[in-house]
Parts: sequence; structure tokens; C-alpha cells
Amino acid sequence: MRTTFKYRLYRSKRDKHLIEQIEVAASIWNHSVALTRRYYRIYGKYPGANRLMKHIARLRRRNPYWQKLGSQAVQDVIQRLDRAYWRFFSDPKAGRPRFKKRERYSSFTLKQAGWKYPGGNRIRIGKHNYKFVLSRPIQGEIKTVTIKRDRVGRLWICFSVVTEEQPKPPAPHEAVMRPVGLDFGLKCFLTLSDGTKIQSPEFFRRGLQEVRKAHRALSRKQRGSNNYRKARVRLAKVYDRISNQRRDWFFKTAHALCERYDFIALEDLNIEGMKRRWGRKVSDLGFGEFVSILEHVARKRGVRVAKVARFFPSSRRCSCCGWVKENLSLADREWTCERCGTVHDRDENAAINICREGASFLGVGDVRPPEAAVAV
Repeated sequence: MRTTFKYRLYRSKRDKHLIEQIEVAASIWNHSVALTRRYYRIYGKYPGANRLMKHIARLRRRNPYWQKLGSQAVQDVIQRLDRAYWRFFSDPKAGRPRFKKRERYSSFTLKQAGWKYPGGNRIRIGKHNYKFVLSRPIQGEIKTVTIKRDRVGRLWICFSVVTEEQPKPPAPHEAVMRPVGLDFGLKCFLTLSDGTKIQSPEFFRRGLQEVRKAHRALSRKQRGSNNYRKARVRLAKVYDRISNQRRDWFFKTAHALCERYDFIALEDLNIEGMKRRWGRKVSDLGFGEFVSILEHVARKRGVRVAKVARFFPSSRRCSCCGWVKENLSLADREWTCERCGTVHDRDENAAINICREGASFLGVGDVRPPEAAVAV
């Protein structure tokens, strides 16, 4: 199983060598994009990664500036571009790979060569030694090392490692499976099938005044000046703090859910469609990031996670008899079943149906949907 360990590098005068390698990678990226577009105009087809690598290797022998970046890191830049083009070919909505400014290009990756990790919080990259904040021990065999620069200007080191997945101890026979269904909402971030409601702190809304103030300060500066650069870094720090607060809350919530429940069912949301309809609210809630973190935490703690199909009528189906209300609108927060007369809270009813659908799909415990619901 592949895992990534990310650490912040200590500030040092030697950081200029890493920044220079990132800028070399940006130069190779831009040259490859220009070459690919010219090749397509002449021949009407994509040259391919292997042909690009051979051409860049020939140019690199005559370019001392490009030689500051290792050969394997250069290959990784071409492979990134190749993946971006094939993603564009499979889905044109993804957009064609574009040119990137040096300050916007963020990372380069070293594979087998170009680095040496003696242990502890020190690593040797090229001819220089660097220290990083060892916040947790590195576990597993290191495969690649990535140097990443964020918008604030800080440097991070990411170790991609391979670990052996430890088998989870089997649950005792007398243990009771504790399943739960999660329903995401705009008014209430999470509604659980047992009636628990979890509200989102909405960190971006709380820090909106500070964001606006930083944006106004940046707009008053002359583009390209030193004061403009400082104001841009201050704005990036505001966004970074909000992102870290949200991510920390996501991890704490995910650990609390995985500690309380043995099986979690949730719905497969169309995040992009929700963003187009509700905009900043959906981005502030961060449903997609929370689901990724929840799946990561659940995998580490041995909790099973299942996703219910996107078009499953979780809100419109009665959790008591299985009748489906066809004309339920988003404004209806409560509705009454015309078959059994049960009054439902929209979100809680959806969470119960999601829990049953996910549990029955994986055969978890004795949770099964009613016969009427299965027949629909």
C-alpha cells in the first residue's frame, strides 16, 4: 500500500538550490508544451512521451541550466505532461495543458537517484544536506522524494513509501456491528442515521472579512513590485490558515466517526454540479476533501466504507414502508408518507436509507431494507 509522508523543510540558504531546480522543471515543462503544440500543428498528432524524452535529453546535453535538474526528475516532468494530455484526450472538459509561470510551478520528483536518506530528520539532495521537521516517523520503503513549494513560499518534502498492509484482527463473534449512514447537507453538514447532527464551523465564512482585507491590500499594490509580492504572501497565508483549520476539523471528525462506528455508508455526490449551483458555500463545506480523509482514516482503523449510487432516492424514499415521493423539492425539509403516514425529517430519513442501502449491498450485519423498498 502506498502512503505519503509530508514534512516541512527548515529555512536555509541552501533552499535556493531546490527553488532553482523547481524553476528548471518549469522551463522544461513550458518547452515541452510548446514543442507538443508545434508538432500537432505540423503533423496533426501527439508526439508521445518517449519521443519527448529523447528530444529533451538531446537538448539537455547542450544546456547547462537544464543539467541542474536530475535526469529522472526531467523524465517525471515529461510523464506529468503525458498524463495531462491523455486526461485531456479522454475528457476535453479537463482542458489542454498550458504554460506555467516559474513562480506557479510547484514541485519536482526524484526517484531512485539524486537523493540519500541517512535517517532522522536529514536528507541529502544532490550535493547539499537539508533538515526537515520530523513530526512523525517514516514507516515503509521510500520509493520517491518530492520537493514541493506552496503559495506562501515554504518548501515541503514528500516521501512516497510502500508499506505492507497489516491484517486487521477479526472481530469477536459476540461483537455487534455498528453501522451508520451519513447524509451531507448545506444547512447541516452531516446528519447521521441515529439522529446525530454535525454542524460545519464554515471556516471560510468566519474568515471572510480577513480575506477581503488581504485582497484589498493586494489590489492597491503595483503588480510586480516588492510590496505586491509581500501582500500576495500575506493573502496566501490567510487562505493557508483557513485550509489547515478545515483539514484539522475533518481529521478530528473522521477519527470520531471511525471510533464510534464499524461501518459507514455515504452518498456519491456530484461535487462539481453542486459548486455550479451553490458556489462558495459548497467549497467552504468541502464535502470531497472530507470524504477522502474519511476513507483514509477508515482504511487505517479497519472501518468499512461504502458509497451509495448517486441517483439512489435516499431523501424521497420512506424509511418505514419504502414508498417513494416523486415530487419532493429541496425546500421541503419535512414530509409525510402518503402510504403509512409517517412524518419524516428529510435529512435523517435520507441517512437511514443510505445506511440500509450500503449495509445491504455489502452484507454487513443483519441490516436489510424492507421488502417494499427493495421492490422499488
